[in-house]
Amino acid sequence: MHTVWKGSISFGLVNIPIKLHTATENKDIKLRQLHKECHTPISYQKVCPGCDQEVKNEDIVKAYEYAKNKFVVLDDEELEKLKKENEDKAVEIIDFVKLEEIDPIYFEKSYFIAPDNGGAKAYSLLRKALVESGKIGIAKIIIRSKEQLAIVRVYQNTLLMETIHFPDEVRHVEDVPNVPAEQLVVQKELDTALMLVDQLTTTFDPNKYNDDYRTALMDLIEEKKTGKHTVTTTEKKPAQAASNVTDLMSALQASLDKTKTKKPATRKKKSTTKKSTTESTASNKTKVGTTRKNA
Repeated sequence: MHTVWKGSISFGLVNIPIKLHTATENKDIKLRQLHKECHTPISYQKVCPGCDQEVKNEDIVKAYEYAKNKFVVLDDEELEKLKKENEDKAVEIIDFVKLEEIDPIYFEKSYFIAPDNGGAKAYSLLRKALVESGKIGIAKIIIRSKEQLAIVRVYQNTLLMETIHFPDEVRHVEDVPNVPAEQLVVQKELDTALMLVDQLTTTFDPNKYNDDYRTALMDLIEEKKTGKHTVTTTEKKPAQAASNVTDLMSALQASLDKTKTKKPATRKKKSTTKKSTTESTASNKTKVGTTRKNA
């Protein structure tokens, strides 16, 4: 599992070096958008509507809109300073409570907690203490520059951290529109409803439930894949931003360097001018030689 956070967690004077791993994953099927005419993937550019021109990342600043069309501009240095001041990698459990005291509306995202080097004994101690007491821990943690309230509990044989919303992040129920007031319920209707609830009551088994839409969509994709419903991009894909290869010589040099290092790439890159050596013609070789002289 990929480590998303590394630090320590403490309760009292007990300190546990830990790593966090994302406990859940989104299985939504992502669909690309293609140009209907030539089936080329659509790319998106950042354009300033005031200047009517494309804006590069280095020309973008961050700001907070405190009123309509009124902004407070924040420098990257200021934000970085705040981040460092609050980037404490030590998480302290400040309270212990019962899990049933927290409404599920507060729950946000789950992370598996794994002990880091030398933390196995203290990890086991906290796990045992939570099991024996029937309590969960309340803690604060900063993940991706955002301070989060979190709970620490036992899930099977593993410690689990779940980030939870702060109280002011949960909207007031009074703001929900069209909620009916308490009305008189006919006893016979209530008895029938309770009978139906009783008939449908069972033990929760997560494996019983499936994403029927995702399954049907994948079946449709597989069916169309084997038929005559596939399309191929007719235009060359633009060079990826991570690759600064702009000419043939640079492409050859980048490929050569990649072969020498033999290090696994962190992201997939495609050379915009990749050619097969077996298909090279004499004129192509002449062009390469000319490029080298010019370089």
